[in-house]
Amino acid sequence: MSKDHKPAGPSQRMLRVGELVRHALAAIFARGEVEDDALTGSVITVPEVRMTPDLKIANAYVMPLGGQHAEEIVAALNRNRKFIRGRVAPQINMKYAPEIRFFVDDTFDEASRIDALLRSDRVQRDLRDDEEDGDQQ
Repeated sequence: MSKDHKPAGPSQRMLRVGELVRHALAAIFARGEVEDDALTGSVITVPEVRMTPDLKIANAYVMPLGGQHAEEIVAALNRNRKFIRGRVAPQINMKYAPEIRFFVDDTFDEASRIDALLRSDRVQRDLRDDEEDGDQQ
């Protein structure tokens, strides 16, 4: 293997710090520390936080319970990100707290779309055709 080969995924350190930030964000949201009208009454989940290799930026993927008003909630979190960063900093025990950017987590939508495709009549018909072809050989 050559020296300039880069690993395919995030490093262990990136994953560990991302998980620390994720837990800190979840705790802050659970306690309702962020005061913004758009967040009132919202239960926000944080399925994933991806760190940049230099650990300076945390991309936090969030989704309100039920998925309603996701864009408005992400906008409110981004408006309050300096405050949130100040709350996260003491919880993660790092020299510098990362800048936090919030995004709507669309993995649930994507999984639902793939599931619907797999259940479609066309795919089911193709699967049946493949099974029948296998039986004839």
